[in-house]
Amino acid sequence: MPGEGPGRKTRRGLQGTPADRHNKPRSGAVAAKAPVREADGKARSAGRSQSRIRGVRLTAVRWLGAAWLVSSTLTAPAHAAEPPKPHIIVDPYYGDALFQFFQDRYFTAITSLMTSQHFGRVSQHADEAELLRGGMLLSYGMHKEAGEVFARLIDQGAPPPVRDRAWFYLAKIRYQRGFIDQAEEAMARIENHLPPDLQEERVLLQAQLLMARADYAGAAQVLGALAKGSGLGLYARYNLGVALVRSGDIAGGMAILDEVGKASAPTEEFKALRDKANVALGFAALADDKPEAAQTYLERVRLTSMLATKALLGFGWAAAALKQPRQALVPWSELTDHRDASDAAVLEARIAVAFAYGEVGADGRALDRYQQALAAFERENTALDESIAAIRAGKLVEGLLEKNPGDEMGWFWNIGELPDLPHAGHLTQVLARHEFQEAFKNWRDLRYLDKNLHGWADALGVYKEMLANRRQAYADRLPKVRERATQGEAGIAEMTRRRDEMTAAVDKAEAEGDHAALADAARRAQLDRVADMRSIVERSGNDPEVAAAAERVRRVAGALTWQLAQEHPDRLWNARKALRTIDTELELARARDDALAQAQRDEPARQQQFAQRIAELEAAVRGLIPRVAALTREQQGQVQELAVAELARQKERLVAYTTQARFAMAQLVDRAALARNPDDVAKP
Repeated sequence: MPGEGPGRKTRRGLQGTPADRHNKPRSGAVAAKAPVREADGKARSAGRSQSRIRGVRLTAVRWLGAAWLVSSTLTAPAHAAEPPKPHIIVDPYYGDALFQFFQDRYFTAITSLMTSQHFGRVSQHADEAELLRGGMLLSYGMHKEAGEVFARLIDQGAPPPVRDRAWFYLAKIRYQRGFIDQAEEAMARIENHLPPDLQEERVLLQAQLLMARADYAGAAQVLGALAKGSGLGLYARYNLGVALVRSGDIAGGMAILDEVGKASAPTEEFKALRDKANVALGFAALADDKPEAAQTYLERVRLTSMLATKALLGFGWAAAALKQPRQALVPWSELTDHRDASDAAVLEARIAVAFAYGEVGADGRALDRYQQALAAFERENTALDESIAAIRAGKLVEGLLEKNPGDEMGWFWNIGELPDLPHAGHLTQVLARHEFQEAFKNWRDLRYLDKNLHGWADALGVYKEMLANRRQAYADRLPKVRERATQGEAGIAEMTRRRDEMTAAVDKAEAEGDHAALADAARRAQLDRVADMRSIVERSGNDPEVAAAAERVRRVAGALTWQLAQEHPDRLWNARKALRTIDTELELARARDDALAQAQRDEPARQQQFAQRIAELEAAVRGLIPRVAALTREQQGQVQELAVAELARQKERLVAYTTQARFAMAQLVDRAALARNPDDVAKP
């Protein structure tokens, strides 16, 4: 094909990032690559390689929630042989919040924690609870509120390691949300108390912030100080290469990327990074008209990689640039025959295969391939229209929620499965976009909030019924309570009178020394028998036998009097004790009577306060429900339009491919016509 035909234009169309393949690249296509470990859509599309990023983010929030649990071990000069002491949870409400938190029920955890804080139920863990709240606010993307919590705790004297970690994770979340100024402010607060692994992440984050400011020279200087053998060395080298290329040092950047492309990769994550570096190098070499070097770089990419289709396409264009169309047919045929038909590289390969057949002189087969490509483009265009219709009907967002449960996962919830749509493959590029994921998370959180508001509205209705039942029960029981209260008042008065009589009797017995007054029933029975015997003796006259009996009665009476005298102090003490017990019981009875009277005065007021509070909350909830519903619909529309916009860009690429294919077919037809009638040439 001619130099300006579909071959050259199509090759250019595949350079740059996967989402921007229709853009013409600048010199050094690697400059279009986004730095690794950013939270943008391109980085998220790396699949397994992002598991580490998500783990780091979730670990950040969990650490913030548990940092105060180990803060003493971070600052205390303990001996190396001493194990850290376990942290004891004193307040059960704080333990409940921690349980919910580590079960990933962030919404339940933060609401229960804030309720416990409001009622002062976590006083033994005040700082820990506040730091946990800040971490959960951060998990929901509320970085401003979380920053205020951290700043307040730091002002109160947080340990330096805790302080530096808090600022680091806050900076990381802000950067991932796109708040560069606030992220730099948090980074400036970090001192030198981070552990080695986080210190490496700090350097990488600092470089990413500089690159976000387009200060590539500064980013390269920062990344150059990170050791090659560090845990993040490969990421740092990749970003260093990108920074050097963007700063103008293309040769230096390419050399470092080549080093990354040949590095050993023990994990899937590093293998994906290595593939990304090689693809960047390959297309950069193609842009600089170095097809031999491009083939060398692209051969390193694994066939199972997510970038394999792009690498196969680029390898074919490198062979075409070397005037080896038959060799180019090998990778392009692999794409058209064995790869996903909706992939952009596969679609481009369809016209690339036709172009290669034209280059080898097989015009008939080239024409057939162009016709097959046009049919494939038409099918793909129809499929895109169906996908757009399904998205606008709400099937995308609803399907994502159905396939990816996790209502309370906060800001670190991730999309793991595609919904059941007719052409789910189209969603790969849609879900890879950072803007879509952020918008979808907002919509998901609004949906969850809407569900909670309706739940709270139903609960408030139940509370109203409970209050009505309580009022009715109060009204039904009040007459009986008042009757018992009246009887109780009479009983208290009678008990008081009897207590006074007993007190007077005891006082009199003590003052007069009346030992018999405090005698118990057995002694009184004995006294009565002695009195009866004396009466009998006195009626019997001067009989000698009676005189002897009278003497015995006198002795018995004396013994009884002596016993009563001996027992009198104990009986007096017991009587005083009994009187004190009676006084205590009377006080309790009076207190219960007063409390009952107070309850009769306070209960209607309390019921009215509950009714007013329920009415206020019900009005607030009822007012929020339509607002949240409107915001949910608006956010859903935004999510769907973001997805539709991405599919529309794919349709635009199909239009460009279709135009190129038709133009190439016209050239083939014209060439065939000229071959049949070489003298039939149009005159100028």
